[in-house]
Amino acid sequence: MDDTQNAPAVTSDTRNPGVIELRTRVRTAWDGLSRAEQAVGGLLAGSTAERILFATAAELGTETGTSNATVIRTLQKLGYAGLAEVKRHVAAPFTEAVAPEERVRQRLDRAGEDVGRIAESVWNEAHDQLELARRSLPVEDATAAASLIARAGQVYTYGVGASTLAAAHLALRLGRAGRSARHLDADGFRLADGLLPLRSGDVAVVFAPGRVNPEVETIIGRAREVGAQVVLVTDELRDRLGSRVAVSLHAPHTPTGLTAEVLASILVGDVLAQVVSAMSPELAVETSHTLTVLRSRLGY
Repeated sequence: MDDTQNAPAVTSDTRNPGVIELRTRVRTAWDGLSRAEQAVGGLLAGSTAERILFATAAELGTETGTSNATVIRTLQKLGYAGLAEVKRHVAAPFTEAVAPEERVRQRLDRAGEDVGRIAESVWNEAHDQLELARRSLPVEDATAAASLIARAGQVYTYGVGASTLAAAHLALRLGRAGRSARHLDADGFRLADGLLPLRSGDVAVVFAPGRVNPEVETIIGRAREVGAQVVLVTDELRDRLGSRVAVSLHAPHTPTGLTAEVLASILVGDVLAQVVSAMSPELAVETSHTLTVLRSRLGY
C-alpha cells in the first residue's frame, strides 16, 4: 500500500496495541482488498479505540456505503473472526486508561435516546459476542471438561464478581441432571469452610473472566493439594492460569458494557451441563421426573 497516496487517514495517535495491530493488518492487506473493503479498512484504521468499541457492523457499513456483509468479509480478510474479536483486542488497554464513569458516559452518549438504536446495539453486541464464544470453544475442550465433571464425585462452582451468576446457574443445571454440584457462594474468610470437603476426584469449575483474586488462587491451590481437578472458564486468564488447571475454556465478556458481562459464561456452562446430561441420559431423565414429582407436591 502506498503510504502517501492510499494510506487511510489516522485521526489520532494511539498507544493501544489492538488499534496498532488493526492498522498494521489494514496496511498489509490493502492491495488484496476490493474497493468496498478498502473503504471499510480505511474507516477502521482511522478510528480511535472508543469508536471501534461502540461501533456496529451496520453503522460501519452505512458510513462506508457498503453493507454488514462487506464489513464482516473485510474483517475476515484482515484475519479476525468478526467485529467482536476486533473489539476484544482493543478493549483491555482502553478500559485500563479510561475511568469506569467515563466509559458509562461514552456508552450513553453513543446510544443516545433512540430506543430502536439502543436495542439494535445491544442485540448486535450480544450476537457478535456469542458468535466469538462459539468459535472459541473447541469441541474437544468442551468434551474434556464435561468428561471431568461427569466423573467427579462432587462438583464445586465458583465465580468472580458478576460471574457468580454463571457459577450458580451451572450448579443448578448439573443438579437437575442428577449430578452432585455445589455452588461456593462465599468469599474471603468463609470460603475456607466451603473448601474443606474438597477431595481427590472432585472438580471445581471456576468462572474468572479477567482477574485473579485470592479466592481463585486458593481454590486452584487447594485442588492441586488434594488431587482435585479444575475447569477454568475465562476471557483473559488462559495464558496465566492454563498450566495450573485441567481444562481452560474461553468465554469472552462484553468490551462495552452493553450486554451482560456473564452472557457467554452462562452459555458455556449450558454447553457443559447439556453434554454431561447426554453422557448419562437415563440419570438426567430420572432426575427430571423426580424434580417434577417434588414440584407437584409443593403445588407447582
